Amino acid sequence: MKKLLLASTALAFSAGMASAEVKMGVLLGFTGPIEAITPMMADGAELAFREISDSGLFLGGETITPVRADSTCVDSSAAQAAAERLISSDGVVAIMGADCSGVTMAILQNVAMSAGVPMISPSATSPAFTTVDSNGLFFRTAPSDARQGEVLAGIVKERGFSEVAVTYTNNDYGLGFANAFEESFTALGGTITSKVAHEEARGDYSAEVGQLAAAGGEALVILGYIDGGGSMLRTAYELGAFERFFIGDGMFGDELIASVGDGIEGTIGTIPWADGEGADLFHAMAEEAGFQGQSSYTRESYDAAALLALAAQAAGAATPAGIAANILNVANAPGEEILPGDLARGLQILADGGEINYMGATNVTLVGPGEAAGFYREYVIENGEFVTVQFH
Repeated sequence: MKKLLLASTALAFSAGMASAEVKMGVLLGFTGPIEAITPMMADGAELAFREISDSGLFLGGETITPVRADSTCVDSSAAQAAAERLISSDGVVAIMGADCSGVTMAILQNVAMSAGVPMISPSATSPAFTTVDSNGLFFRTAPSDARQGEVLAGIVKERGFSEVAVTYTNNDYGLGFANAFEESFTALGGTITSKVAHEEARGDYSAEVGQLAAAGGEALVILGYIDGGGSMLRTAYELGAFERFFIGDGMFGDELIASVGDGIEGTIGTIPWADGEGADLFHAMAEEAGFQGQSSYTRESYDAAALLALAAQAAGAATPAGIAANILNVANAPGEEILPGDLARGLQILADGGEINYMGATNVTLVGPGEAAGFYREYVIENGEFVTVQFH
């Protein structure tokens, strides 16, 4: 049985320091290589916070004020400074974020752990988070790239490709994904002809493409972001170095299609995704709220924010320690299943001393701190659109 952890410190906080406003951070890359998708991720998180606040049931009538900050996705120093401001200046009790794996790890280890502030990332997918010791402060609603690498490798082999070149963005996300893909692809009997890192936001990728092409390969696997990875794909296509491409989740977005042009046609990719009642409910709510809910990691952002708020309700007070101690309790069975749009019912059940199993928009299952179960969408780009092939 899950137990609601009502620590004496949390009760003291509730009695002596409670206010009508609870601040929670929304720490995402509003600038940098994923800035095209970040606004929708923030909208997803803030949709959950607004639903919680509007219910009037959160901690006896308190409301949540989201505070945005910029992780940049790639600049760890800037990301840490942003996290420090959220905690020390803005007084947030938890962080929805960060996003890209490298900056998320830097924030966790250099800021959040020392401050004792919990984080739930909607998109930090590096396999390193599965085993990192976060003192129970880090969680994520997206599954690990260890699994995505396995899924993508299987897709490449099933499509009949046995020799491929790989390029990856030069950070924790790219390297972890590339290593996972290589391990799975070679285990399936495939050959990696070349594995080359690339930097983001460079004007010319012809040298990297030339190195990859010289090693040969029937296709190019690009594990990066829309900016650098998209430029790599366009350069490889325009130079005639490769004709077939496979991509990972970091490159999913309409901006990729717009920036690459004809070369993107037939490209196959993977991205964490959800299908079913929870996802449908969220998409309808996002449409009503006026943002694109089917963009990357919007569902995971809604779920991350909802979990932070529900954990505070379970603790009886919005303290960092109470939230961290109750995230697994509200995320997993047993308990009443809670879907998007149903957060008020979840709050009431918790207030009455009951238990919930938050399913959310992505069928949330947290496998301990640092890991989440999940599914992947395989898609192909046809006539300038992302067309679902199947779910894995």
